[in-house]
Amino acid sequence: MVKHDDGLESGRVRQLWHLLEPLHAVLYYAPEVFEEAAALGYATGERWPSYFPYRAAPLGAVGAGRVASAFYSFSPRMVAEHIDPAWKIAGPEALTQVRVRGIDRAYRAILGDRTDSPELAEAAALARRAAESADTAGRPLAAANAALDWPEPPHLQLWHAATLLREHRGDGHIAALLVAGLDPVESLVSFAAIGAASVERFESRGWSPGEWAAARDRLTARGLVDADGTATDAGRELRRTVEEHTDRLAAAPWRAMTLEEVDRLVELLGEFWVAVLSSGLLPSETTLGIGKV
Repeated sequence: MVKHDDGLESGRVRQLWHLLEPLHAVLYYAPEVFEEAAALGYATGERWPSYFPYRAAPLGAVGAGRVASAFYSFSPRMVAEHIDPAWKIAGPEALTQVRVRGIDRAYRAILGDRTDSPELAEAAALARRAAESADTAGRPLAAANAALDWPEPPHLQLWHAATLLREHRGDGHIAALLVAGLDPVESLVSFAAIGAASVERFESRGWSPGEWAAARDRLTARGLVDADGTATDAGRELRRTVEEHTDRLAAAPWRAMTLEEVDRLVELLGEFWVAVLSSGLLPSETTLGIGKV
């Protein structure tokens, strides 16, 4: 386990991501948020028509090319399918407002009385301090979310902090993938190769079987993946390096807090993390590899 100069361990940084990610991801699964999207005119038979505009809204009404660049691992065709019509249905400003309204409803449904608890307010204050200290240079999604106004209720501040911190980590993860020489589809093939999630789950990112096979062939030629798609020792080592590089790049915001405060936040987040997972809204397997890396 990597230790930083101030004693903050990479495992702690990754644990905080594991705890905060579900608090953010409710946006893409909660029925209350789907209802808000439907009221704007988005299709809600599946999550993608609202996922792309909800997540991209802080960037402004940008085209599919810029969204695909920022999201990285999604097929550009899939991004274009959902982003090209998105801003004709509602503008980014409306979407950023509606997503907060949907999260307000979703959190109240999931957390009940704990929504207004002193423990949640304390967790929100700590997470906000980390989020506000995040350097967003070279991190387009983190910078776009940091430019939004902070909501006033503590539970919405906790969600906004979780969102900003996860996008900060995600932007850094893309940098780590680039350093490792993994293009968007190769990043998924190499992740599936170490068992982070099933190939079927990664198919949700929109790449064709031919594109997947070609990426696997490229990785095989580099000695990173066997012909059956399983990672070699070199492939596992490369992915380990990517994740550790990501942790290092994600650590800076947490240095705004003492180690004791970081430990306290971990303690506080536990019950809210359990509540979100127990809601049954989130899939048991994701493409993020949470619980696998």
